[in-house]
Amino acid sequence: MQEYELKYGCNPNQKPARIFMKEGELPIKVLNGRAGYINFLDAFNGWQLVRELKKATGLPAATSFKHVSPAGAAVGQPLSDVEKKIYWVDDMDIEFTPLANAYIRARGADRMSSFGDFISLSDVCDKSTALVIKREVSDGVIAPGYTDEALEILKAKKKGNYCVIEIDPTYEPAPIERKDVFGITFEQGRNELHIDDDFFSNIVTENKELTEQAKIDLAISMITLKYTQSNSVCYVKGGQAIGIGAGQQSRIHCTRLAGSKADNWWLRQSPQVLGLQFVDGIRRADRDNTIDLYIGEDYMDVLAEGEWQKFFKVKPDVFTAEEKRAWLDKNTDVALGSDAFFPFGDNIERAHKSGVKYVAQPGGSVRDDHVIETCNKYGMVMSFTGIRLFHH
Repeated sequence: MQEYELKYGCNPNQKPARIFMKEGELPIKVLNGRAGYINFLDAFNGWQLVRELKKATGLPAATSFKHVSPAGAAVGQPLSDVEKKIYWVDDMDIEFTPLANAYIRARGADRMSSFGDFISLSDVCDKSTALVIKREVSDGVIAPGYTDEALEILKAKKKGNYCVIEIDPTYEPAPIERKDVFGITFEQGRNELHIDDDFFSNIVTENKELTEQAKIDLAISMITLKYTQSNSVCYVKGGQAIGIGAGQQSRIHCTRLAGSKADNWWLRQSPQVLGLQFVDGIRRADRDNTIDLYIGEDYMDVLAEGEWQKFFKVKPDVFTAEEKRAWLDKNTDVALGSDAFFPFGDNIERAHKSGVKYVAQPGGSVRDDHVIETCNKYGMVMSFTGIRLFHH
C-alpha cells in the first residue's frame, strides 16, 4: 500500500486528505477501523517515542497521545497496590505484564488529558494490555504486532470501529524530513537523539549523585519532550511521566502547568482521596473529574449540599490547603527535564515544590549561574545536556 485515503484532514472541511509514500510502501497496516489525519500524527509521533524509550531503557514502553503531544509516557515497571488503585485496575484479574504496566502508567498519570487518547506500544500487544485498553475511552492504538487474542479483543471495541494499526518495526525514515507550510517547503535533518550512559554526565551542581533510577527517569523525560509541542517540561518518577507541560510560550508557565499535574498525581495517592466512597455506577470519566475537582480549588463544586450526593455515598471532609501541602512534601526524588534552558531560578523554585531532585536541561542561559545556585540551595542534581529539543 503506497497511500491511504483519509476521511478529511485536521478538520472536516479540509478535503481531500491522505497519507502516502513518494517511494516504496507505507510501513503500516490498518487492521481494524479507520484512522484519521490527527490519529496518524499521534500514532507516528507516539511510535517514535516508545521505540526510543525501549532503546534507551531496555523496557517495554507505552504512551498516551492527544492532539500531537503525549499526555503520558512510561516504561513497564511493576505497579504497587496503591498505583493499581489510583489507575483503576485493582479490580482486574489479569497478568500485569510489563507492557500492560507501561500503558496503565502512561494512561493513569493524567487521566483527564488521556481521555480519548491514541495509544502507542513498543512491543507486540498482548492479551493483558488489550484488556486494559478495552475499558478505556480511546481512539486507537499502534504497535509492531498483536497476539491473536489481543486483536480479537481490540476489534470488538467501539462497536467494531476501534482503530488498530500495525507498524513495521524495521522501518527507518529518510534522514531528511520535509513539510509544506503556506505552499512553501521546509527541509531539515531528523532530530536523532541518542541517550547513553554519558548523556547526563555533565553534572554542574555540587550534588553529583545521579542514581540509576534517576537516569531512567531523566531519559524518559527527555525522550518525551522530543515529541511534545514546545515550550515543554516533563516531570517523571518511577518510570513514568507524572506531569507534562506542553505548548506554552513561557517556560515558567510550562513548569507550573506540569508541576500542577504532578501534584495532582501525588495527591490522588493520599489517604483523603483513597478513602473517597463513590456512588455505585459512577462512570470512570465522572470519577476522574470528581477527584480532579475535589483536590483542586473548586472543591465546592462536588461538596456543596445537593451536589455531593451525586458523586459520594458519604460526604468527604474538605481536603484543606494545609493537608495537601503536608502530603505534597512527602513526594521526593522526582526528575525534571526541559526542552530548552531554564532562563531563571524561578523554574527550580517551582519544581522544588513538587519534589524534584534531579534536573536535565540543555544549559546556555546567561543566568545559568543563578539556576545552578538555586539547585544547590535544595541539594538537587542538575545535568547540562547541551542539546535543545524544540518540537513544532
